[in-house]
Amino acid sequence: QVQLVESGGGLVQPGGSLTLSCAASGTIFNIDSMGWYRQDPGKQHEMVATVTSDGNANYADSVKGRFTISRDNAKNTVDLQMNDLKPEDTSVYYCNLVMRWKYAAANFWGRGTRVTVSS
Repeated sequence: QVQLVESGGGLVQPGGSLTLSCAASGTIFNIDSMGWYRQDPGKQHEMVATVTSDGNANYADSVKGRFTISRDNAKNTVDLQMNDLKPEDTSVYYCNLVMRWKYAAANFWGRGTRVTVSS
């Protein structure tokens, strides 16, 4: 079993900052990547940022230059520093962990943390 626990969501004014944190625990090995996705009701989830085990980061175009993802491989944690937040960043943010083997992969998700950007 793998558990992902997110923290750091909340209400922030436009232009403000928040940091989301995710800690993974349980039987964890062969981690391929960790990252953050967001999803609104009735919509598909959207990749926000991911980072591989060797540190390669990937960002959605909408957050490039504003969000920074960081990962601690030893602690199995991943953070998302969000700056210059906009109302359209309002969503539920989910932590994701992918474990990969030669012929298979497994995705794990946290329960989500809500971010609201509003004045």
